[in-house]
Amino acid sequence: MVKLALPLIAGQLGLIAMSVTDVLMIAPLGPTHLAAGSLAFMLYFNIWLFCLGVLIASASLASQARGARNFKGVRRTIRQGFWVAATLVPPAAVALWFGSDFLLLTGQEPDVAALAEPYLRAIVWSLPFSFGFLVLRFFVSALSRPNTVMIGLIAGALINVPLDYVLIHGALGVPALGIAGAAWATSLVWVVLFAWLVAVVLRDREFRRYHVFVRFWRADWPRYREIWRIGLPVGVTLIAESGLFGACQLLMGRIGTLELAAHAVAIQVASVAFMIPLGIGQAAQVRVGQRFGARDPDGVRRAGWMALMLAGVTTGVAALVMWFAPEAIVGLFLQADSPVDGPVFALAVSFLLVAAVFQLVDGAQVAMVSCLRGLSDTAWPLVIAVLSYWAVGFGAAWVFAFPLGLGGVGVWMGLAVGLAVAAVGLTLRFVLRERLGLLDRPAAA
Repeated sequence: MVKLALPLIAGQLGLIAMSVTDVLMIAPLGPTHLAAGSLAFMLYFNIWLFCLGVLIASASLASQARGARNFKGVRRTIRQGFWVAATLVPPAAVALWFGSDFLLLTGQEPDVAALAEPYLRAIVWSLPFSFGFLVLRFFVSALSRPNTVMIGLIAGALINVPLDYVLIHGALGVPALGIAGAAWATSLVWVVLFAWLVAVVLRDREFRRYHVFVRFWRADWPRYREIWRIGLPVGVTLIAESGLFGACQLLMGRIGTLELAAHAVAIQVASVAFMIPLGIGQAAQVRVGQRFGARDPDGVRRAGWMALMLAGVTTGVAALVMWFAPEAIVGLFLQADSPVDGPVFALAVSFLLVAAVFQLVDGAQVAMVSCLRGLSDTAWPLVIAVLSYWAVGFGAAWVFAFPLGLGGVGVWMGLAVGLAVAAVGLTLRFVLRERLGLLDRPAAA
């Protein structure tokens, strides 16, 4: 599990490093630009994450087929994964293109929404390349070759740094594009990453024997529908969780611009910490899927509990760092003694203390839901997620923030409550997997 998880974690950190770099580069432009950038990224990331959730079904199906030594099943899954990706691009592009109108409808300040619009319209061009990269990423991970993806994502994060600087602030004869420059930098990085991974799949002997690009345009409707059947609940589950954070971000915008800017910093730190249990969860999904395909219930059990243990240890360490050194962490983004940054700095520190508390439950819920995905169990986890995140989490965030008058800290307390309820529900479902008949279902063919 560790051997598979470490490269996936490194790859996830490389992926999130691009957004962290964006925040670091946008922060000097001022709180209004930082708030606009955070809202634009939130909207883009929620749409992108939903599409990732749909496509992640290809990882489960390909892993199960690999565990059953069914090479044709792997090939069918990846080809139709590209078909699903192509289906997702147009609606996602339309939603982003008119995203600033959505921000205005949610009560955001007009100047903030206006600044967000160029970012949203620039990031549209990244969609086909990032979705194609995801499909190939799930392919190589299903074959237990995550190092390939790790190298690409770390390289992409490094490329993003100079691109961000040049395009956001202007240099080398390129005009300063502001927060839109961050979106153009991200789009260019996705083009490079997709082209690179295509080249790797075509040249590597192990990948090449699956012939995933041969007769690419041949329809395989049963597998296409199967990816949607498994992936759509996953996409809704991910958007339920990420949407909870996004909705809380909108609540922050209603509280004030300073709270929204502080939230942008704190959520970046929490997101970086989350990449570690997320990588462990992705490894668990592959391992559980492979053992499920091989009809090895004991292997499923070992993979699941090992994922939960590793997630608990790593999130425990992250929680301790956030609790005992929040000022040092926030100081990477903002200056405590600055008349502009000072109020935002204090708010971000208070948010980070609450984020430390929910690290453990956040790691547990992502580990358990990933194990259930490895068993192609996605419908009931969706129900658990929606009830936990929205009926409990968002409701608690609103109550804590407004009726109880806790403001931004209350929003973060609501997030913690919702994640805790989800962790309990998902863990209980994995515990009852045999009694519920989850291991009796047919694996991918």
